Amino acid sequence: MTLGLGFDSHFTASWLRQSLDLGLVIALTFLVLLAVRDRRTLWMVRGLIVLIVAAALGQQLQFQLLSFVLDKLVVGAALAMSVVFQSEFRRFLEQLGRGHLLPSFRQTRRTSETTDRSLDRIVEAVKELSQQRIGALMILETNEMMDERDFAVPGVKLDAELSKELIQTIFQTTTLLHDGAVFIRGDRVVSAGVILPLSDRTASRQLGTRHRAAMGITERTNNCVCIVVSEETGSISLAEAGMLDRPLTSSKLKELLETRFAPISERESVAPSLFSFGRKFSLRVIKLCRRLLQLPENK
Repeated sequence: MTLGLGFDSHFTASWLRQSLDLGLVIALTFLVLLAVRDRRTLWMVRGLIVLIVAAALGQQLQFQLLSFVLDKLVVGAALAMSVVFQSEFRRFLEQLGRGHLLPSFRQTRRTSETTDRSLDRIVEAVKELSQQRIGALMILETNEMMDERDFAVPGVKLDAELSKELIQTIFQTTTLLHDGAVFIRGDRVVSAGVILPLSDRTASRQLGTRHRAAMGITERTNNCVCIVVSEETGSISLAEAGMLDRPLTSSKLKELLETRFAPISERESVAPSLFSFGRKFSLRVIKLCRRLLQLPENK
């Protein structure tokens, strides 16, 4: 009888230790995802978590060949993600080293909303630039504040009130800032002459530099959309999540922008969904532990 109780306690302790080990790995994975704040990584991280859980189960069940293959897949997937998202992980490590990790998990909302009047001014400027066939590239911040370190070159700070005339003036070919992008946050023009990373997609190489830059920055972060006016044809494009919607009329552009800049409460964000998933997972683990340890459940 004593031997049986000893075996049960040893098994329970071993199971709890392994569960804690697995839970810490999953928690660390979630922390990395929340720190980089990039929707593109969401499904990749979920896939990595599935591989980690499968590898742990394979070891637990002593499936040696399956466990070996899954272990190699986990390592390969982690290395692939570190290469593909090297800038995001570099930022995560910088925040960790500076002790600024916890503030990065808080949802940072825009300091100013993009109003309908601001959208009207942008669309009017784009319409006239398109008619005059003057090339333009505009970055519009969306639901969260962008990290300007995502830009290749931050550009020249302006912090000016948004107006149709200002946008048109910046993109005149006689100005020094016309080759870069204009960064717009709410009803303010934050900076001009911004240089953006170019997309490496094969399809993007058939497009001009402005279109590749718009695709590049929206591939890198989901906190913005980009408006492009072609210098050659005057056609209007809207880039989001690395994809171009083109050609657009000014009325269609306004419709898309109004939809994109709908109240934040109407759109689902990544972090709350992850917190919800994590909370459900943790509650199930706690409930299972209570049953194993025969502890009373809270009512």
